[in-house]
Amino acid sequence: MRIELTARSKGPIVRAEANAEDKMAALDLALDKMAAQMRRAADRRRVHKGRNDHLSVAEALAALARSQREHLAPWEPERPAHWFTEAGQREALEQADRDRAADRSYAFVITDDAGHLLGRLTLASVVRGAGQFCSIGYWVAREAAGRGVATAAVGQALQIAFGELGLHRVQAEILPHNHASRRVLEHHGFQRYGLAPQYLRIAGRWQDHELWQLLAPAEGQQ
Repeated sequence: MRIELTARSKGPIVRAEANAEDKMAALDLALDKMAAQMRRAADRRRVHKGRNDHLSVAEALAALARSQREHLAPWEPERPAHWFTEAGQREALEQADRDRAADRSYAFVITDDAGHLLGRLTLASVVRGAGQFCSIGYWVAREAAGRGVATAAVGQALQIAFGELGLHRVQAEILPHNHASRRVLEHHGFQRYGLAPQYLRIAGRWQDHELWQLLAPAEGQQ
C-alpha cells in the first residue's frame, strides 16, 4: 500500500509518501516523514539570536556571510555584493528549496544548541540512477573553528546521505592546503582517490582540488 500526503499553507508545499503492507502502517510512516519535513522547513526560516531577538534565516545568513567574508575568501568563489545582502540570501534559500524538492541538492545551516548560526553545509549535485552519490561542502565561522563543529555537522550529514537519501557514496573536493577540512574528512573515514588540476575557480583563480570519497557502510554497520 502506497500513501502520499500533501500539505498546503502560506509556506512551501510539503509532500511525503510511504509504502507499507497495510494502509495504516503506510499512513503512519507518511505522517512521520511529513512532520520531519515541516520541522526542517521551520528551522530553515527562523533562527534564534540572543535571548529575545529573532531574525529570519535570510537576515541571519546575510549577517553571517558579511562577518565571515574575509575568513572564507581563500576557500570560496568570488561572490557578488548581492550575495551578502538579505535579498541575496533569500534568493539563495528559495533556490535551495527548489533544489531540495527536485532532489538535486540539500542545504543546511550549522547551529549551536542555542540556535546561533555557526556555518553552512550542503549535500550537492545529487546523482541518482547508476551513480547514487553527492558532493559534500561545508564551512564554519572563524569563531567556531577548531571546536569539532564541522566534524559533528559532517557526521550528521553523512547519516542523512546514507540513511534518508539512500546514497551509495559521498564525495568531497578540497584545496590541497585546506588541512582543517582534510582532518574532518579523515576523521569520518574518507579516502583520497585523485587530484583534479584547475578544478574550480576559487579566490579568483583556477585551483587544483584533492578528490575524496566515502562509501555507504555495509548493511548492519550503520
